[in-house]
Amino acid sequence: MSDTPNFPDHFSGVAADYARFRPHYPAPLFDFLTSIAPRREHAWDCATGSGQAAIELADRFVRVTATDASAEQIASAQHHPRVTYRVEPAEQSSLPDSSVDLITVATALHWFNRPAFFREAERVLRPGGILAVWCYDLHAVGNREVEEMIDDYYHTIVGPYWPPERKLVEQGYTSIEFPFEAVESPRFAIEAQLTLDELLGYMRTWSARTKFIEKRGFDPLPELAQRIARRWNPGEPLATNWPIFLHVRRRN
Repeated sequence: MSDTPNFPDHFSGVAADYARFRPHYPAPLFDFLTSIAPRREHAWDCATGSGQAAIELADRFVRVTATDASAEQIASAQHHPRVTYRVEPAEQSSLPDSSVDLITVATALHWFNRPAFFREAERVLRPGGILAVWCYDLHAVGNREVEEMIDDYYHTIVGPYWPPERKLVEQGYTSIEFPFEAVESPRFAIEAQLTLDELLGYMRTWSARTKFIEKRGFDPLPELAQRIARRWNPGEPLATNWPIFLHVRRRN
């Protein structure tokens, strides 16, 4: 359970799978964000989950503070000597004023009280500091039949169980009004070669599956796995692609 009141906790119960199977963001994304930050002293990875972004930042910044409202997620995070993990809400961190060069929020902004978080971002960012927020939508795989099955599962089987905040992700965060000055950014995508087991591991972390099980009393994923296995050799990796929707802002 979350340590933060009113936190919409959809992932603590799958924290181990989240750490193991959630896709890793591309290195060029972090290279770009580092290049536009005013300094490389301190980055804050907010809603870090199991620390995928935090570890990348630690290779580029002197120190990284990584926070998440879920103690279970933090417990599953990767350790790094330059990353300090804290169980804290996005909207109220323990960071000092004007202490951060870069804030990253990787596929989590839709869960926040956004006005409160944006105020917190303004408080902790140094002048010229960067706020980088991104999300990724449904992945594409290199097999049309399999992709159609996954699309049907996403929209029809577990579709009614997606939290309403998911719509913001499907819109690429385009309906969110961000603070600060916009920074033009390149396009990025997550690319991976996944086996069937790895793909299913990722899909086990979907919040809609968790809600489906809670409401219906059974897991819908094994049936889909059987259908996919008829069209996909389980040991054969498939090219998998998630387009990233990136929003970058600079504090004055």
